[in-house]
Amino acid sequence: MNLADLNKVALAMVTPGKGILAADESSGTIKKRFDAIKVESTEESRRDYREMLFRSTEAMSKYVSGVILYDETIWQNAKDGTPLIKLIEQSGAIPGIKVDEGTQALPQCPGELVTVGLDKLAERLKKYYERGARFAKWRAVIDIGSGIPTQTAIHVNAHALARYAALCQAAQIVPIVEPEVLMDGDHDIDRCYDVTQHVLNKTFQELLIQRVELEGMVLKPNMAISGKKCVRQASVEEVAEKTVRLLKACVPAAVPGIAFLSGGQSDEEATAHLNAMNRIGGLPWRLTFSYGRALQAAPQKAWSGKAENLAAGQRAFTHRARMNALASKGEWETGLEKKVA
Repeated sequence: MNLADLNKVALAMVTPGKGILAADESSGTIKKRFDAIKVESTEESRRDYREMLFRSTEAMSKYVSGVILYDETIWQNAKDGTPLIKLIEQSGAIPGIKVDEGTQALPQCPGELVTVGLDKLAERLKKYYERGARFAKWRAVIDIGSGIPTQTAIHVNAHALARYAALCQAAQIVPIVEPEVLMDGDHDIDRCYDVTQHVLNKTFQELLIQRVELEGMVLKPNMAISGKKCVRQASVEEVAEKTVRLLKACVPAAVPGIAFLSGGQSDEEATAHLNAMNRIGGLPWRLTFSYGRALQAAPQKAWSGKAENLAAGQRAFTHRARMNALASKGEWETGLEKKVA
């Protein structure tokens, strides 16, 4: 392992004014997205959609530091035969790959899940590195509800995250460590704060035990936020203040950067929250975005599977990427949302 090189990649992933495009939806997830815009999900349509994003020259070169790919996508070629991963590299962004294999029910813990995919991961990482991937992603899912999360769910998921991260660094790949506390319930922001604090503390404890070099990773956490069904929705300022306080309590300064997941927030909510956090300032790590839906919902709708809508889809993607790039520097304003290029 060359830590200096890992650190260089990790810092590039959180370059000020840029963020990470999470284009790693599984075939099942992207089918749901395509169903919403009445587009059949086929290997070809998925390729065409992602090619549209990766050929968005302004967005990719100015506002995107890296792209998380799904296994199908990393091996695909564009219509002209160019590997999609090459389009990403040519834009100056770093290719990455989702390596977890989804979730399974956690025995003895009703309603809780554990992420799987550690078997033969070392072999897969070697192939992904040869293909050009320089970072990877593994998502652990922690739900909040009556009697959950349990200590068991937090422990097994943190352990798996750390095992994955150690394997990545051994393969000279930067791990994105993603412990996601879901925002689907009726819990308030303080409950989210408490659970996330516990999850982050356990995750970093496991990373330490398994000798993961913090300078060679990127953290992808949820924000401290109200559950979607909560009667009282916390304000932008409260989300920002409590999330920053939470991170300061849990995340060592050695971590180069934090790239937030959007977790089901609307486009503008995710942007506003990131912007407010960066306006607080005085943070030991860089704060940016690693958004999926919050970057892609608008371009998907604008494109709608039609070749004649490619330019419209790219404009929508560029706009959302630019908004979040501004937010990663604390320079976003609500009025800018209407100024689509």
